[in-house]
Amino acid sequence: MPLLQVKNMTHYFGGLRAVHAYNLEIEPGQIRGLIGPNGAGKTTVFNLITGIHRPTSGRILLEGEDIVGLKPHGIASKGLGRTFQNLRLWRHMTVLEHVKMARYSRLTYGLTGAFFGTPKRYREEKAIQAKALELLEMVGAHGFAHQNVLQLPYGAQRRVEMARALATEPRILFLDEPTAGMNPEELLQMMQIIRLIHKTFGVAIFLIEHRLKVVMELCHRIQTLVFGEVIAEGTPFEIQNNPKVIDAYLGQDMEM
Repeated sequence: MPLLQVKNMTHYFGGLRAVHAYNLEIEPGQIRGLIGPNGAGKTTVFNLITGIHRPTSGRILLEGEDIVGLKPHGIASKGLGRTFQNLRLWRHMTVLEHVKMARYSRLTYGLTGAFFGTPKRYREEKAIQAKALELLEMVGAHGFAHQNVLQLPYGAQRRVEMARALATEPRILFLDEPTAGMNPEELLQMMQIIRLIHKTFGVAIFLIEHRLKVVMELCHRIQTLVFGEVIAEGTPFEIQNNPKVIDAYLGQDMEM
C-alpha cells in the first residue's frame, strides 16, 4: 500500500476550479516533485492534502486512512509534516524554542506533570531539548539555537523551519519551495540537507520547486501541474524532455 494516496481530488474556490481530478501515490521513502508555471495550483494541492482547505471532492488516504476533514494539527499528528512557501516563524521566540514547540506534540506527561513538575516531565523536557539541538545540528543551525529567529539570515530561517517540521517525526515531509529566495550557495546547502534528511530518517518527501535543478537532481518521480491539472508525470529525464512540459513553461522562468 502506498504511504499516501490522493484520488480524484477536485477543489473550487467559489466558481473557480483550482484543482481538477488530481491523483497521487507516494511510496515509503520516495522523493516526489511537483512543478508547474506560476498559478498552476501547486500550493493549493499542498494545502488540500495537509488540511488547510477541504477538497470539494475526492479522497486523501494516509496509510489507508481517509484524512479528508481532519484539521491540520490532526493530520500532522498522523505523520504528515510540512514547510511553507512563505516563512511562518514566531516573532518573539528563539531558534531552539521554535523546534521544541513542534516537539511538544509528542509529550505524554499531561496536565499533572505540567502543574506539579513530575520526574516524568523533567525527563521528557530534557529529551525534547536534546532532540531539538540534534535536529538543528543536522540542518546546520545549532550555532543559532539561542538567538531570536528573526535575527537570522533568510537561508538559516529556512533551515530552522525544516528542523521544526522534522520535530513532529513525520513519515512524509511536504516542502513548499524550500530553496525560494536562496542564493546559489544556500541552494546547494539546502539540497545537501534534504539528501541528509532522506538518508537519515528514510522519510518520504513531496516537494514543490521552481528551480528545476533541485527537482531533477533530488526527485524519483515528478508531476507537472498546469491550471490545476496534471499534464505529465514521470522520471526527471521523461519530464525534462516532455513536449507538453516544455510548452507549458514557454515564456516563464525555468530556473536551473
